[in-house]
Amino acid sequence: MKFKGILIPIGIIVIGFLVWPPLYTVDETEQVVITQFGRPIGDPIKEPGLKFKWPWQAANKFAKNLLEWDGDKGQIPTLDKTFIWVDTFARWKIVDPLTFFKTVRDQDGAQARLDDIIDAAVRNFITSYHLIETVRKTDRELEIATTGGEEAAEKLYLGTVKLGREEITKGIKNQAQPKLGKFGIELVDVKIKGLNYVEQVRKSVYARMIAERKKISEKFRSEGKGEARKIEGYQERDLKQITSEAYRTAQEIKGKADGEATLIYANAFKRDPEFYSFIQTLDIYKETMDKNSTLILSTDSEFLKYFKGYKGYEGNE
Repeated sequence: MKFKGILIPIGIIVIGFLVWPPLYTVDETEQVVITQFGRPIGDPIKEPGLKFKWPWQAANKFAKNLLEWDGDKGQIPTLDKTFIWVDTFARWKIVDPLTFFKTVRDQDGAQARLDDIIDAAVRNFITSYHLIETVRKTDRELEIATTGGEEAAEKLYLGTVKLGREEITKGIKNQAQPKLGKFGIELVDVKIKGLNYVEQVRKSVYARMIAERKKISEKFRSEGKGEARKIEGYQERDLKQITSEAYRTAQEIKGKADGEATLIYANAFKRDPEFYSFIQTLDIYKETMDKNSTLILSTDSEFLKYFKGYKGYEGNE
């Protein structure tokens, strides 16, 4: 009977070792908290390798690397009473697995705490600043290209940015971290994933954007018409300049030709002045008299000397 009494506990221990193996492994990305009957014992195990525990103990594994938190998109008013949808995300990790286990137990519990704390910090900062602070990180003037070329641009000032988007996200992280530290959680980073207007605000914004784009397009058209008029003016000026230069060149050539012709005539008639006088007089007769002309002249008129048998020209009979 004594032998049977000894075998029963030994059998229970063997069955326990088979059902709950005493050996387990810890991965490089894991850390372990050992619990006995639901209560943690000892220090957390953070070194990877093959580990031992008693069958009545449990190894609770937690991630050592970065974990994701993706917040729900929420409608938040800014300081200037503009309602926007804000979508944020964060990265966190478990730095004290023992405290983490005692307070939130697992990642589901941690996600609930992250939702409460980070969402509150996001709402607090968004409502404390104007919309431009959440959208932009500096108050640098925007440059809008115009039709004047690559170097020409219109400066657009959107307002003063005192803090900026990057500082707001840092403020959210700094505000949420102390509250998460008591859960063994380190908040590594918080970012705003998306911003958008609510429906009723979006319509008015679209209408304003359309009006602004129409204004810009009208300005472009006006500048284009001005450039067209300038090009047409240059074209007309160049055309007049070319025509004027061509006319001047033609007149110079014509004058030079007339001068050369006159010189040739002069040299030719210089050899026989009487013949030149005769030719010129005949031209005058042709221009001043026809069959309907009537002239009354004295008999000694020089005008009719060649009709009176003038002997001055050699060869006239």
